[in-house]
Amino acid sequence: MRLKDKIAIVTGASSDIGSEISRKFVEEGAKVVLLGRQVDKLEQVQKSIKDYSSKTVAIACDLTNEAQVIQTVNQIMDHYGRIDILVNNAGTITDPIHFHEMQEKDLNALVDTNMFGTFRITKSVIIKMLENKNGGSIINIGSISAERAIPKVHLTVYCTTKAAINMFTKGLAVEYARRNIRCNCINPGIVNAGMIKPYLDYPEARKVLEDRQPLNRIGQPEDVANAATYLASDESKWISGIILNVDGGKSASEG
Repeated sequence: MRLKDKIAIVTGASSDIGSEISRKFVEEGAKVVLLGRQVDKLEQVQKSIKDYSSKTVAIACDLTNEAQVIQTVNQIMDHYGRIDILVNNAGTITDPIHFHEMQEKDLNALVDTNMFGTFRITKSVIIKMLENKNGGSIINIGSISAERAIPKVHLTVYCTTKAAINMFTKGLAVEYARRNIRCNCINPGIVNAGMIKPYLDYPEARKVLEDRQPLNRIGQPEDVANAATYLASDESKWISGIILNVDGGKSASEG
């Protein structure tokens, strides 16, 4: 088992990708703390995981609330005594809309969740990692939207928040390298998850998306989970500061 006895936190754990990462980590021997805003959804994920009662804990936590984040991390430390892995998977996205038509509340929601939410939980976890002096692995889940805008799909602010996470990853990797804390980022492409799933119910829409992928298929949550497992494990102990595009070759292509 690649993550035997590791203590991991997965934010946004009730999402398609978050739940698959949580499941994979447990299979590889980790104890996983599932974080999300709605504990009932987290509990549904738990029940889909074998032997979940002894290997997972579900905690409701709003990453836009600093006091709640600090309290949650302290609670995890009181229970487990350490944190080895943090997966920053929580995020939000708005419907595509021109930037000049966005409401202030929509701008704030994107920035506060995708950027500051990630900052808050990471800061609290790093403090505990430094206190324990055991190091750790931080994995940010971004998007290939951090690198390229999509014509006719107006997601400028969302893309900007994901681009910020790329630089956040590199900065942390360098800043804490001598403290044995690694930080890497996974940027998924078109994955059968979240807002993409409804489109895939239509064969014509699915074919259009598949035809645009060099590997000629849509990604699955498990593709992201496999990459996260590698970056969380000691197999990647000399890897830090990378942006790993898990996108079926899309970022290497022209279209």
